[in-house]
Amino acid sequence: MTREHLDSRLLDLLPPLAALVPPARIIDKAVYSALGQPAVCNQLRLDGVSTVIVTGGETDVCVLSTVMDAVDAGFRVVLPTDALCSVSDKMHDALLTLYRERFSLQIETTTVGDIVGRWNCG
Repeated sequence: MTREHLDSRLLDLLPPLAALVPPARIIDKAVYSALGQPAVCNQLRLDGVSTVIVTGGETDVCVLSTVMDAVDAGFRVVLPTDALCSVSDKMHDALLTLYRERFSLQIETTTVGDIVGRWNCG
């Protein structure tokens, strides 16, 4: 499925997420990594961001690419495991094991509930 064949409304954020923009920003990506455009990392640094929370629909493709770019760029990475999935359960599980066992100093795996519970809202 390509954008020119999709109903554009299917690409819109759900109303609860859209209500957060602004102050959040929407950045479309054209490559696997959400950090594949140098301007994105630069803007995150300018905004004082040191930690990124990565979610996505392909743990072993786009998420992997984004996570490794984030680690290479020096960001701390948080992965809410219940906000990740893949068409391959085997590869999804293998990547979660890799993140936990090989990159535990740079990557934290947790749940959405835990992140929300620790969120500094004040």
